[in-house]
Amino acid sequence: MNKKLLLLPGDGIGPEIITEVRKLISWINDHTDLTIETEEDYFGGAAIDAYGVPLRDETLAAARKSDAILMGAVGGPKWDNVAYDIRPEAGLLKIRKQLDLFANLRPAIVFDALIDASSLKPEIVKGLDILIVRELTGGVYFGEPRGIEDLGDGERRGVNTQVYTTSEIRRVGKVAFEIARKRQGKVTSCEKANVMESGKLWREEITRLHAESYSDVTLEHMYADNAAMQLCRRPSQFDVIVTDNLFGDILSDEAAMLTGSLGMLPSAALGAPDSPGLYEPVHGSAPDIAGQGIANPLATILSFAMLLKYSFNSVALGEQIEAAVQAVLAQGLRTADIMTEGCQKVTTVEMGDAVIKELAA
Repeated sequence: MNKKLLLLPGDGIGPEIITEVRKLISWINDHTDLTIETEEDYFGGAAIDAYGVPLRDETLAAARKSDAILMGAVGGPKWDNVAYDIRPEAGLLKIRKQLDLFANLRPAIVFDALIDASSLKPEIVKGLDILIVRELTGGVYFGEPRGIEDLGDGERRGVNTQVYTTSEIRRVGKVAFEIARKRQGKVTSCEKANVMESGKLWREEITRLHAESYSDVTLEHMYADNAAMQLCRRPSQFDVIVTDNLFGDILSDEAAMLTGSLGMLPSAALGAPDSPGLYEPVHGSAPDIAGQGIANPLATILSFAMLLKYSFNSVALGEQIEAAVQAVLAQGLRTADIMTEGCQKVTTVEMGDAVIKELAA
């Protein structure tokens, strides 16, 4: 099986952590039936420096021809003063929009070896494995009208519009139900149907989709504010959470803190079945440690594992990489960001090598 992968290392620690994935790709090409052909380009701030824009048309064309895209990170103080429409983050927003990547997948997994890093008690988060499916291209962040208007006499008004259509809700709901079938078979749909018409529509359409095509999956509805409380109270009750753009933004960040470290969290943005998925670590570009060889590559490696499962349909191989990460952590190897007493501090390269060694074993 041959697959095309576009690598966009980006800025800050991005090139360093993508390097560790390149090593994994070489191992896969040499030891499995999967052949991954890679192409690479500048993205974000690095692309501004090279091309004058954060995402050039040629890079977007290469993305369209790929089976998946793996990104490092974008941004940094170096580009704080560039024009708003060509800032590094604008490249990320553009590629998501142009590829219509409407479903953001944010896992929240607590590794046994890192359980003490969580802000919650170990007995509450032990074995935690939640996946939040956030609608990414609609809702209040994109609704019109929007803006700030002057009402006179020093009074101003800010307006944002929460808008969803049947098709937008159903397509992200389908992603959640399909993934739940491969997990524990449960979807929790979160909105505010009690006070918002868009939430009422969301609940009605998810309910209808479930009855039509996914009755084998357990569906429950929960108000988003209650879901925020339940994530802290009893997070193990959740399997897959599907929600809109605004609530997904909030709930996914809350769930991330249950794990104790952003350096361990992968993510994906998916669109139509024939569209390439975009995969990236949740953490930022960390320019303060760039080039020092101490960045944690595990979130990027886990993002690559997600890529194998969801875009390359190599589920077993993705799970093997996830198991290798678990094993390396169990051995006590730690990069600086997750270092604790009694463990062995390793560099970015050493952590990547350890994962490959465990995978080979």
